Amino acid sequence: MPRMMHARRLAAITLTAALGACQGTFSASPEGIPVALESIDGAPAPIRTALTEELATAATDRKVDLVGASAEARYRVRGYLSTATEDGETKVAYVWDVFDSQKRRAKRLEGSSPVPAASISSLDKQALTKLAQASMGEIADFLSAAKSETPSTAEAPIQTAEVQTAGTSPEEDEVAMQ
Repeated sequence: MPRMMHARRLAAITLTAALGACQGTFSASPEGIPVALESIDGAPAPIRTALTEELATAATDRKVDLVGASAEARYRVRGYLSTATEDGETKVAYVWDVFDSQKRRAKRLEGSSPVPAASISSLDKQALTKLAQASMGEIADFLSAAKSETPSTAEAPIQTAEVQTAGTSPEEDEVAMQ
């Protein structure tokens, strides 16, 4: 009987360790990375306002630190919406450009989803919630991946040597620098 208890304990410890290892692998969270939502183009003001509110809710659900457009942020997001109807089905297409603090595009997220509306101005709360949840899910995934990456030497800044001007020697340069 004691051998069976020992085997069960060992199995429980092994399982706990395995689950802990998985937890460590997949636990990257976007938490602590401030993100500013700068703009949403292609939608009328009431839809932009409603979508912004839905995005804020989705950000909270995913632990994304959404800050105001004028706040300090590590990333800034600009969104673009459009609708198209094909074969009687209307789809809302979205693009989210995520820019880093140096204003370089770090990521472009895009997709489309069928909606029960004929145009952007007639999108309902359910469609906006679905759009916000999908969009913020992708943004959170990007942020989590960016947070878990460690800079490699391949990404280190390139260092260049100074070019000497004709007629100067290293000794003359050293005297000039003093």
